[in-house]
Amino acid sequence: MKIIEHYYGADLNWVEHYAKQIEGKIKGNFIILPEDSQSGTRYFLDCGDGIIAYYINVEYHRNFELIQKNPNPDFVGFYYNLTEGEATVSSGHFMYNVGRWQYNLSVIDGSLESRYNVGKGSKTFCLCIFIKKSMIKAYAKKNNIVIQNIDTLVNSQENTIVRFDRMSSESFHLLNDLRKLEVGGSIFDLNLRGTVHLLISNYLKKIATKRIIIQTVNETDLDNIITIQMYLINHLDHPFPSITFMANMANMSESKFKSLFKKITGNTANVFFMENKMLLAKELLEKKQLTISQISDQLHFTNNSYFASKFKEHFGLSPKAFNKQL
Repeated sequence: MKIIEHYYGADLNWVEHYAKQIEGKIKGNFIILPEDSQSGTRYFLDCGDGIIAYYINVEYHRNFELIQKNPNPDFVGFYYNLTEGEATVSSGHFMYNVGRWQYNLSVIDGSLESRYNVGKGSKTFCLCIFIKKSMIKAYAKKNNIVIQNIDTLVNSQENTIVRFDRMSSESFHLLNDLRKLEVGGSIFDLNLRGTVHLLISNYLKKIATKRIIIQTVNETDLDNIITIQMYLINHLDHPFPSITFMANMANMSESKFKSLFKKITGNTANVFFMENKMLLAKELLEKKQLTISQISDQLHFTNNSYFASKFKEHFGLSPKAFNKQL
């Protein structure tokens, strides 16, 4: 395994150090790597307004571990990751899968250290966006996005910006359209800048509609919340555990646990559990190996009617109608 320690930032000071660490060379806006290491495209671009874009579309020919330690934490990283293969993000004691079918949107404060592990043969398509915290307020104002407590939100002494989520279908299509273009040149740069600004705008509009939890997060608390997330995902065929049980497991008070869980995932633990349970139900239906009734029983729904109502609430059609579409 190739282990690399590097850093990012909302300027281009990181590029030369990063290229050297991964044994690459800078050619224009491209980072060129040896073919025996990985093949594909790595492209960086200054998008103005304190925003840097880093476009990655590569196939790995060996195992990599990239350790990110940022000396200047005055930025937030948006990682839209559509990896197909083995890829995980970890920090301290937690580890979770990322990629097209897992968590494919991570919003991580520059103050947090993280590790990205990717396996040989994996194909990564990822757009990383780095924006200065000081520019988020100006960006929101410029785009007429009203976010309550925005001064506190971007204050590193009072708040840590962190979210692990799934990107919206609109964001997915924006990335897919960008992926179809030939990388490099003025036309691609124009489209890349446009995509970056749309993604940031979409995300800020999304959080503007929700109550933002202002809270600093240390790595131990982050580890514990992700551990609970993984516990819930691994027990989707069980009833929802109590808040008391999860808070004790996370070594937190119930109020702190509920607050931190919603801050990091964007949802309460109950909503998070149900959303992932429904995604699993959809996958099981697509495999066509179990009946609707068997899936309902396996996922511990009280009855088939309740399962059907929750499925329709999430996907807009009943399990029976979904099966017919398949």
